Amino acid sequence: MSTKQPDQIEQALGSQLIEVRRNLHREPELSYEEFKTTEKLRNWLTDANIRILNLPLETGLIAEIGSGDGPIVAIRCDIDALPIEEQTGLPFASEIPGKMHACGHDFHTAVILGAAYLLKAREDELPGRVRVLFQPAEETGHGAESVLASGGLEGVAAIFGLHNSPELPTGSFGTRTGALTAGVDRFEITVKGIGAHAATPENGVDSIVTAAQIITALQTIVSRQNSASEPVVLSVTRIQGGYTWNVLPEMVELEGTVRTHNEEIRRIIPVKMTQIIEGIAAAAGAEAKLHWYSGPPATINDGYWADFTKEIAEQAGYEVHDIPPQMGGEDFSLYLQKIPGAFVNIGTGPAYALHHPRFDVDETALLPASEYFALLAEQALLRLKEESL
Repeated sequence: MSTKQPDQIEQALGSQLIEVRRNLHREPELSYEEFKTTEKLRNWLTDANIRILNLPLETGLIAEIGSGDGPIVAIRCDIDALPIEEQTGLPFASEIPGKMHACGHDFHTAVILGAAYLLKAREDELPGRVRVLFQPAEETGHGAESVLASGGLEGVAAIFGLHNSPELPTGSFGTRTGALTAGVDRFEITVKGIGAHAATPENGVDSIVTAAQIITALQTIVSRQNSASEPVVLSVTRIQGGYTWNVLPEMVELEGTVRTHNEEIRRIIPVKMTQIIEGIAAAAGAEAKLHWYSGPPATINDGYWADFTKEIAEQAGYEVHDIPPQMGGEDFSLYLQKIPGAFVNIGTGPAYALHHPRFDVDETALLPASEYFALLAEQALLRLKEESL
């Protein structure tokens, strides 16, 4: 039996979580490559006598705490990094060239691992089971699909996830009912003209001018074909065409993304884009085609559980905010399509934006977030059990 006082135990756990986060930060792994990260998690969980479910997941894993026939809730983090060269200068900066935890998934992982430790310490008191999900490949927008296919969330009655927020100060918490993050779709457009000498454009069909007209016209979908009350972002992020200064190229490629909160609008946008793209190309005598790649939908928080997360956050001492919808994406949305729950933001202090090469988090936010998620899971089990009586 430990002779440490509660504050000593808390201090020790806080230090441990910082070491975990720094360990992960030094060795980031990209989506579907998180083999070493998974092995580290397996070792840390096994050392704490936390059982790991035997599931067909190549990377990532799900652990379970508690027993019996009571309700099941899940808490989730993501474990993958980004292909970014780190520029923080931290003593524990990435040791892997061109890879970095620039979105704070190392923070998320340490938080949920800490929550697992805390839940394990009071496992006998839990009125049900907690599934602890360490998800791979969130940055692809499809990692949640492999988790759902594995069967690891069968029987789960409520699910909760987090993202750090450099926009919120440390000690603060934010979420909302309804859409929190946006649906994320990617598109490519190929514009085919007829190549010609730049001095005699009349002998060809200018694919660059046609592409430029398409880019400009696409913005009318946002500004003139969509209600100002419905947030939509349509961004062309790559233009590739031509190979020298005095030749009109035959082909131009465009690439970009569309972000929406409303599923009906999301379905309509590629139809409107196709009309604009093909119409402008036809008028120019060119050919153009839209290639559409659907990503995760908007993250739609269940109102009941969103309010519940805020209630528990207040109990945990957070400054609670009802935050506006965001245009970033999150494949946690795929879980919420099947299981009621809520996604929340944990303030990690003013910092560079997510995905910036100098991004960092305030590590003092680690322990409070772990304590919050342990309390949230436990209280959700109690609420579910009460409602079943």
